[in-house]
Amino acid sequence: MDLGLEGKVALVTAASRGLGRAVATELAREGASVVISSRNEEALSKTAAEIREETNAEVDYRAADLTSARDIGALISHATGRFGGIDVLVNNTGGPPAGTFEDLDDEAWQGAFEQILLSLVRCVRGVLPPMRERGGGRIVNVASSSVKQPIENLTLSNTFRTGLAGLAKNLSLELAPDGILVNTLGPGRISTARSESMDASQADSRGVPLEEVRGEFEARIPLGRYGTPGEFARVAAFLASPANSYVTGQAILVDGGMVRAL
Repeated sequence: MDLGLEGKVALVTAASRGLGRAVATELAREGASVVISSRNEEALSKTAAEIREETNAEVDYRAADLTSARDIGALISHATGRFGGIDVLVNNTGGPPAGTFEDLDDEAWQGAFEQILLSLVRCVRGVLPPMRERGGGRIVNVASSSVKQPIENLTLSNTFRTGLAGLAKNLSLELAPDGILVNTLGPGRISTARSESMDASQADSRGVPLEEVRGEFEARIPLGRYGTPGEFARVAAFLASPANSYVTGQAILVDGGMVRAL
């Protein structure tokens, strides 16, 4: 299936590794020119070179702290200057610290708000003019399965990922007349460094082998295994493409059926 991404320009945040990198690679493989960002310029340079080699696509990068309005503005200016516009925005951020409600102080709440929600506000605000100039666009927000079902001990993520999904729904209504489609993707247990770290942390706290924790999660997934970053990225690429012409305002899980909620 031709997704129609040839000649499109995509901006993917937090893309030096993990799900962001997988999505950027898939978009490049489908023919898009891609700009990636993260805070680590050395890692970005290496990742961009590797995606270029793998896909033969145009891939550029710029370091940016997503809690900085100035960095986000400079990132968007860089992308539009380099490729002439932006057709696709993939909003991705790292996860906030774990903890129960009573573990978290004001600083933790403020940091998570700026990292997850305010960064989305600023990125979307910045890409709207170039998207409108090009007659439309696609916005895909990477969230978590917690948009459908809270995850134990992840109070900050449960709160702000859900808020992100609510904002995305609102944006889908406001931006539909501009031909801009907005969707949210919630990964379940995908094999990334973050999921491995979370599993290891739980294993340490319980004093059990890592394999036992992973086996318990796999037993809760109807497909019986963790997903791969590539499987997640293929769904994201479709939602970010012109092939998706009628799906907007949705929060979709890529979780192997783990979450039982409708």
